Amino acid sequence: MAKHRLEQPGTGRRAAKTAVLAGGLAVGGSVAFAAAPSADAAPVTIPNIGTFDIPGLPDNAVPKPKLKGNLDRQEVRAERALRAAESKIGSPYSYGAAGPNAFDCSGLLYWSFKQAGKTIPRDSYGQLGGGAPVASLASAKPGDILIFNGGGHAGIYAGKGVFVHASTYGVPVKRDKVKAWNVTGIRRY
Repeated sequence: MAKHRLEQPGTGRRAAKTAVLAGGLAVGGSVAFAAAPSADAAPVTIPNIGTFDIPGLPDNAVPKPKLKGNLDRQEVRAERALRAAESKIGSPYSYGAAGPNAFDCSGLLYWSFKQAGKTIPRDSYGQLGGGAPVASLASAKPGDILIFNGGGHAGIYAGKGVFVHASTYGVPVKRDKVKAWNVTGIRRY
């Protein structure tokens, strides 16, 4: 005859949560932790299951979930590149220059993205051929690269119909309205 265990209310749900937690942690690798309660427990949240304090688990051992509205790495990099380009407004134009004191159009973008930790092609035609295409100016985000005049000119989108660029001899790096130029393509790096 089989032995029966005493049923206790709530233990089935707790056991299921523990099993799901253990299985969820096992997918990412093995984790060992103490069974005794601890003041330095890290909270682990499993969607639709609950939040659990795992004793002995350092806070940085569990990745934080990405919340809606947070910028992803690409958006952060693009924003940094835009800020770098804006910091050079007023710098002189010089054909073939890629900073830090003078720039041509593609050199400004090359230098700006380098400051943000991303290496992009050095010339405007290469910049047009790289990255991911953006369908239209309406879909462009700050930090996207705008290519003009068939590929011969480049700037970085600042939002609201404005971009930053190094246009030509005698004209320093400046902001300009996109609608005053012939857009050939938009790329996102």
